[in-house]
Amino acid sequence: AATFYCEFGAPWALAFRQLLVRIQVLTPSCLFVLAIVSAEAKRQLLAAGFELLSENDDWNLQPGGRYFFTRNMSCLVAFAVGEKYRVGNGFNIIAAHTDSPCLKLKPRSASIKSGHQMVGVQTYGGGLWHTWFDRDLTLAGRVILKAPDGSFKHKLVKVNRPLIRVPTLAIHLDRTVNSEGFKPNLESHLAPLLATKCEETTVNFDDKKGSSSTKTVHHPLLLQVLSEEIGCGSDEIIGMELNVCDTQPSCLGGGKNEFIYSGRLDNLASCYCALKSLMDSSKMPEDLSNEKGIRMIALFDNEEVGSNSMQGAGAPTIFQAMRRIVDSLMHQSMGEGALERALTSSFLVSADMAHALHPNYPDKHEEYHRPELQKGLVIKHNANQRYATSAVTAFLFKEIARIHNLPVQEFVVRNDMGCGSTIGPILASGVGIRTVDCGIPQLSMHSVREMCGKEDIDTTYKHFKAFFEMFSDIDQKLNVDF
Repeated sequence: AATFYCEFGAPWALAFRQLLVRIQVLTPSCLFVLAIVSAEAKRQLLAAGFELLSENDDWNLQPGGRYFFTRNMSCLVAFAVGEKYRVGNGFNIIAAHTDSPCLKLKPRSASIKSGHQMVGVQTYGGGLWHTWFDRDLTLAGRVILKAPDGSFKHKLVKVNRPLIRVPTLAIHLDRTVNSEGFKPNLESHLAPLLATKCEETTVNFDDKKGSSSTKTVHHPLLLQVLSEEIGCGSDEIIGMELNVCDTQPSCLGGGKNEFIYSGRLDNLASCYCALKSLMDSSKMPEDLSNEKGIRMIALFDNEEVGSNSMQGAGAPTIFQAMRRIVDSLMHQSMGEGALERALTSSFLVSADMAHALHPNYPDKHEEYHRPELQKGLVIKHNANQRYATSAVTAFLFKEIARIHNLPVQEFVVRNDMGCGSTIGPILASGVGIRTVDCGIPQLSMHSVREMCGKEDIDTTYKHFKAFFEMFSDIDQKLNVDF
């Protein structure tokens, strides 16, 4: 679903197997995934001929050009300009988020409990935290290193072995757990176990607040493990942001091998389909020869915690990018309201995983809106604008599916249940762009281990690719504001 250490083959039978390899690499941890999604997407885009831009530099864009930039190495925007682009033409965008619920190390993670070295963690997002117990876990993320010349380096790191674990309490010591439910205290019961206490590698806790050195806020044993993984000295590590992640690799499963079992399918499966469809729909020069608009993907961070960050969908990233693109492409054409005209002509697909019907809990779905695995993309509706879909945007997106004979499903939440939301309403209201919310159906959302149908990955990729290739033409056939 978006990190690709092997090329994506054309035959889909092989592609599904390769997809699992990518998911395995992508699922190490929330932050590691965010950074590696951007880093690996950057590698793929460069290999495909896209030009890397910097937000700090002037942009000199041309029709037919393909470009991208990253922000915080956890947000990425890539776009391809049609050969027939004219100032005021629209953007066709697929947006998704790169983050998933996880456990993040506290700034001062070292603690000792009853002679054991524990790692203090914070909960990120709304995870099913009970699923993190009794899993073989490790750590991944980013570290800041101090070089001998006084400069600083940003490094990604993943410990490639089981390193920590959150053990459950034996039933003999908690006899009511099956009758009254498993109700762990997230502060005191969710701390992973690193090692038994070892005097020569244990932090001196005499001054818990007096020093910010990594040696006094993180276990020296942890720093030693990280330094061995990176290939540096422990004293070179001066900052870190690490997350807990499951070590079990992704795989195909089910009686007919029809399911993908993996961590963080929400929302890396959408990121993968968006990135792959953009690259494949603009691979050859002729792919953009008749395009009148701009094809774009935007992969954002921090959706799981509200999107209110510099690298989240709540930031003006897309709006700023669209303005700079229009300004760069205007050249000598100084038409009135160029950006405003482009915005009203633009369309955004907000792609985030959807709730598939759970066969053990069918009553949790509205009777006539029950998306199923292997039945295609789900268009999400909500009268209270928790999703940004309208009758017009749903029709246009379904029209693409109809032309290509692709299945589409629809979802509304029950009136007696609360409804989640996506980056769709944030971008629709913040940018002022027509938006449809959709997603790949899945089960076990926000568990440490999720599942979806492999055919739905194929269907979504084809739907997204068709969106890029033909939306500009379809959109011209419907006039709403006349």
